[in-house]
Amino acid sequence: MKPNTPGLSVAASNLEPRSRARGGAATDTAARGGEAGLKTQQGLSPEARDGAALLGRKILVIVENLPVPFDRRVWQESLALVAAGAQVSVICPKGKGYEADEETIEGVHIYRHDLPAEGDSPAGYLSEYAAALFHEMRLAWRAYFQRGFDVIHGCNPPDLIFLVALPFKLLGKKYLFDHHDINPELFEAKFNKRGFFWRLLVLFERLTFASADIVISTNESYRKIAIERGGKHPDKVFVVRSGPDLRRVRIMPVDPKWKNGRTFLVGFVGVIGDQEGIDLLLASAQRIVFDLGRDDVQFVLVGDGPSRKRMQEKSDAMGLSDCVTFLGRVPDDELFSVLSTADVCVNPDRVNPMNNLSTMNKILEYMAMKKPIVQFDVDEGRVSAGEASLYAKPNDPIDFADKILALLADPLLRATAGEIGRRRIESELSWERQTTKLTAAYTALFAG
Repeated sequence: MKPNTPGLSVAASNLEPRSRARGGAATDTAARGGEAGLKTQQGLSPEARDGAALLGRKILVIVENLPVPFDRRVWQESLALVAAGAQVSVICPKGKGYEADEETIEGVHIYRHDLPAEGDSPAGYLSEYAAALFHEMRLAWRAYFQRGFDVIHGCNPPDLIFLVALPFKLLGKKYLFDHHDINPELFEAKFNKRGFFWRLLVLFERLTFASADIVISTNESYRKIAIERGGKHPDKVFVVRSGPDLRRVRIMPVDPKWKNGRTFLVGFVGVIGDQEGIDLLLASAQRIVFDLGRDDVQFVLVGDGPSRKRMQEKSDAMGLSDCVTFLGRVPDDELFSVLSTADVCVNPDRVNPMNNLSTMNKILEYMAMKKPIVQFDVDEGRVSAGEASLYAKPNDPIDFADKILALLADPLLRATAGEIGRRRIESELSWERQTTKLTAAYTALFAG
């Protein structure tokens, strides 16, 4: 199981995202990649830019979801740590376009390993995770002898990287847990049950928190979990959100081609998996187009994922093929063009314990692009977007459709919501605002 994590880039590679089938609520965009940011260390705080906060420290980052630098959150963190003076190594899987066993990019030394096909069952996930742990342990020892490290920075899912860290903790090294996904809730949302594997995930989560010297949470809900469920002292838990890098966001001229001859465009960007509620979005499109006779609305979905083929077939079977476009992964220029052209952007994630407590990066990205949003009424969605969004009744595609139409009917409301969202990103939620929190977490780690 993989989310908070990745960027606005939906790289045009053939890499299949190991995404919300395995988690990644807070990183759904991470699964789409991040070729931008490979050229410059953007969005860094003054404290990080001065190159002194972590001078001489050596950090090993381990992530299983995606290759680096394709994983946007992990890549931004790595660059920020390098800019703060640290020596940074990363262990990650290989992927299309990121197949070198070992290379250094912008001062970040990357070790990559093969990974079996993504599991589609609890047993399949265990097999995948076992292979990942083997390679992570092997490469951690290589990194230890080749470059050394003071701390392992483990990015879940899965909640198993503490097993790699344990022998090094015996050698005096520290473990920082970067909490991207709440895996017990993810399992329950995906399989609609608990049982043995759910209890196993609860155990792994508890052991992960117990092993961590410091926890980085992607939002306040996750911080509360770390404190209440994980037993961490509040002083040991820091919130570092996966904010968009405003130095890379490009608002472009409207391009009518995306509207397919229609008046309005409804945009979606993200992973297309079982938890993303694309079926609910299609039901909303069906109501708008057929039940209400609105032939002036085009829907464009950007992104890929394990359910894309099935959702596209479902769309065709519903008679929506002309007004619903599945673009797949696209280069940044096309992504920014679609979002710039969109009149409304949507997040149809179902209301469940996983989504209710998780920050969806697509919401922050829409806000960065000054777009009004429609989403179901989830707690963290409201925390992020506030008045930049309208909120439909939980899992109700009819109300979701009505909220889309309400925005399409009111240009002033759309513009106002877009401005509110952008200002919130600029003032609080951008990545530049997060780097000071990241270095503060590391300062506390090394002071403890």
